[in-house]
Amino acid sequence: MKTISNKRFEEKQSFELAIATFIISTILFVLYIGFNQNANVLVIAWPFAASLLILNTIMFVHLTDRFIHLPEQRRDIAFKILLLLSNTPITFLYYLIVMKF
Repeated sequence: MKTISNKRFEEKQSFELAIATFIISTILFVLYIGFNQNANVLVIAWPFAASLLILNTIMFVHLTDRFIHLPEQRRDIAFKILLLLSNTPITFLYYLIVMKF
């Protein structure tokens, strides 16, 4: 018989990564707009954007693995996955705005 544990999923790195990704992408977007669409900001921003994409993908795979293997903590893990994925439409919106200029 399996015992049900009410322990929460205590991983904080995914939350910190989601917040850091949002802050960094927002700062880069504001810099680009603030410097009158200076191309030098884009040269700096693309390596950061690429590395953030890779880091978010790695964290998403990790959380998906934890979601599969820890069924009693799926609610907490699903919330962390949604928080991590919420950066995708925001970043896409920033991208569309930059490409319109």
